[in-house]
Amino acid sequence: MAFGSDELRVLRRALAHALHPAPLADEDVQDCLRLADSVDDAVREAGRLRAFLLADLARYRASLPAAAPGYLELLQDALAAGYDPAPEDLAALRTLRANPVGAVLLGRCQTLAERSVRARLAGATASSRARAATPGPRTRLLALPGGRAADDPRPGPSDPAPAERPVPKPSEVFPPRRRPAPPPQERAAG
Repeated sequence: MAFGSDELRVLRRALAHALHPAPLADEDVQDCLRLADSVDDAVREAGRLRAFLLADLARYRASLPAAAPGYLELLQDALAAGYDPAPEDLAALRTLRANPVGAVLLGRCQTLAERSVRARLAGATASSRARAATPGPRTRLLALPGGRAADDPRPGPSDPAPAERPVPKPSEVFPPRRRPAPPPQERAAG
């Protein structure tokens, strides 16, 4: 997630207020509320894009072996984004072992899956202790101390008056993929 210069100024003021609490001006409260809405929107969009990528990966996996090049490319992208390979991915890659890229990805996915299982087993013993110390889910920021969001006649973050950045479409975030050229076919002498 990247912040613009205006958002960084708001974030800096909010952090300064967190370190040195004092009453906030109404404009600062509104800026913080808008920033919180922007962050919430970005988190929702990131979740939506991840779901889109995983659904696309599942569609390609279901179309194997015909969609092998696209599946392997999508899987590489997903792994680069932190995706943990599922058992279905390992099974699909086993069928694609003859493909050099598939063989390399199979080894990589097996290593990642093993690490994931080890981490879950190690985390299972520590999770009971950590659960007590884990904070609850992030709640929506409704008001800051010293603010008067309800009394303010200026447009708030939910009003259409403030300028908002448009949410990018998946086609704008993920550029079209180039399909690899098919390998030259060898002709049998005969």
